[in-house]
Amino acid sequence: MAESRPTADTIESRVRRGVGARSIVLVGLMGAGKSTVGKRLSSRLGLIFKDADHEIEAAAGLTIPDIFAIYGEASFRDGEERVIARLLREGPMVLATGGGAFMRPETRRRIAEAGVSVWLKAELEVLMRRVRKRPGRPLLQNEDPEGTMRRLMDTRHPVYGDADVIVVSRDVSHDRVVQDVLEALDAYLLRPQEDPSLRGVAAQ
Repeated sequence: MAESRPTADTIESRVRRGVGARSIVLVGLMGAGKSTVGKRLSSRLGLIFKDADHEIEAAAGLTIPDIFAIYGEASFRDGEERVIARLLREGPMVLATGGGAFMRPETRRRIAEAGVSVWLKAELEVLMRRVRKRPGRPLLQNEDPEGTMRRLMDTRHPVYGDADVIVVSRDVSHDRVVQDVLEALDAYLLRPQEDPSLRGVAAQ
């Protein structure tokens, strides 16, 4: 009988085994590249991809700017929390979340239980260059969008820092950032998970 050939131990196979039934959850500010990177990452890993913002719009039958305008941000955040909780129950998947989702303690708790969180961290200039290409973001509809982004960075970055993995989203090809994410996940998943001092792996 012919010998069976061993399966190649690729970075994709290691990460896929390492996450198991958990989802890979991308967090970070608007413009960080969560959706674009998430789609390519899901393809590399053979997982489905979901964008929480798109799922919220589908559930509400409204665009996110309309939800903000009609119901306000607080109502949007409540709906966002419910949708992300549902998606995490449907995993494993690669899930891109909105910029404010990770700020909710209950959402962070659910992500910690059912996922591996990845913060796509980008500099202000990179974020502003990207968001200017896609107008209509509710939180930036004011006279000083750059000042608003700075304040969001000041408020949210310390919380994003609780993510399991940190990867710098910079002006290189999307495939390079995806590779950075895979390498950071591979390193994180190989470390003893019971040691909290090992949380956070930065890919530069």
